Amino acid sequence: MAACSSSSGKSSPVTIGADDSRIADAEQARQVAGSATARHALVAAPMSLELGPRTVQTWGYDSIVPGTALRLTEGDTLEVALRNDLPEETTIHWHGLALRNDMDGVHDLTQPAIAAGDSFTYRFVAADPGTYWFHPHMGLQLDRGLYAPLVIMERNDPGGYDVDEVLVLDDWLDGIGTTPEQTFEGLTSMGSMGSMGGMDHGGMGGMGDMSSMGGSGGMSMFQSAALGGDAGDVAYPLHLINGRPQSDRFTIIVPSGGRARLRIINAGSDTAYRVALGGHTMTVTHTDGFPVEPVETDTLIIGMGERYDVLVTPRSGAWPLVASAEGKDAIVSAVVRTSDASQTTAPNASTRPAELEGRMLSYAQLRATDAVRLDGRPPDVEHRISLQGSMMPYQWSLDGATIADHPPLLVEHGQRVRLTFTNDSAMWHPVHLHGHTFRLGADATGPRKDTFNLLPGQTVSVDFEADNPGQWMLHCHNTYHLEQGMAAVIAYKD
Repeated sequence: MAACSSSSGKSSPVTIGADDSRIADAEQARQVAGSATARHALVAAPMSLELGPRTVQTWGYDSIVPGTALRLTEGDTLEVALRNDLPEETTIHWHGLALRNDMDGVHDLTQPAIAAGDSFTYRFVAADPGTYWFHPHMGLQLDRGLYAPLVIMERNDPGGYDVDEVLVLDDWLDGIGTTPEQTFEGLTSMGSMGSMGGMDHGGMGGMGDMSSMGGSGGMSMFQSAALGGDAGDVAYPLHLINGRPQSDRFTIIVPSGGRARLRIINAGSDTAYRVALGGHTMTVTHTDGFPVEPVETDTLIIGMGERYDVLVTPRSGAWPLVASAEGKDAIVSAVVRTSDASQTTAPNASTRPAELEGRMLSYAQLRATDAVRLDGRPPDVEHRISLQGSMMPYQWSLDGATIADHPPLLVEHGQRVRLTFTNDSAMWHPVHLHGHTFRLGADATGPRKDTFNLLPGQTVSVDFEADNPGQWMLHCHNTYHLEQGMAAVIAYKD
């Protein structure tokens, strides 16, 4: 709870904590008569994972990566009993969901961490349909295999597709010469070194050949015009789709003449992906779980924590669905094959389809459907937030303060809240808000999201309705930036 206190010595305002009765009241309002309860037992534990020709040791849910997708219907109650068989504490954060605050999975803010050998049961109403996912909110655990999809189906799903497939993208280094902790140590130690001549690369594994080094101005070797400059901090040796590397591609079978709904999730820690289906356009229908007016595109960039649902109608044959690690000169792909194509037919694994350089989706093209638009009511309160940091020294913050020293951003129940972000660093940041969705931009038709990519030098405003009491994290979804404290707390005043 240090995140909710000010280092100035002044008394802090009284805020609504995770045990407040108003949180239970808000949960009661989400209840739907006649809804079901979906129960799952989940184990977080060390495991072996086959990545093509190699086997690595990592951590995962139920010994698979990604963990089994949980599917339920909007309005149902999700009950997940987690047993922690890891050698350290953990939690689960239910990414993108407007759920009850005491189930949000942020240790020491919404719940105590779950000790090694202990169990905890998460129980909440899944009110909003869409594509979501879950992962720990402890240290660097996300940069292992601890993540899984969560799909909440519409109670009256309009359909219009024959296949419903989840594709989870991930950047991978665990067990390939390094661990996330070793990588983080390498990043943070560079700023304290007067020269690089004595650096021992052997212990930095997934960082590659000086891949994370930047000058004092904060420059990384990874560059992307689409992301406005620096593209990331870490050179990952592998990239995965549904736990499979490029040497062992995941395959989606679509009935001849049929349509597929692809739910794309970026579970990576430091990599944005440029996604395209060779020989085809994609029709974007949802972003971060919420519907948008359909828009066609050749390619899109998905930042860490973002989700896009797209519809594709593949022509007869086998086609490469490629995720290119933006600015990092690496790809991973899946195969989309129609049922009338030979099972031996597959696109070349090195294929980089022309669509990757075609029409790119922009946020400005995304318009929320009428049913989910946030009205044009002006904000009652606005918080202005500066994103700051550099590669050398390796430090990332909001308003020049890490979460331990950043005062809470106060809101009151019922307010329309505006958050205005300015990126004063040389790197892009995927900004994520817990417990709410916001309207991106000032236009009343702007998409409803919970994560968006803020490029260097940009100023972007988002609006949300303060209708979910408690204390909620606001942070950069780059795992290494968050570990450095690039976060603050949205706190409801009592």
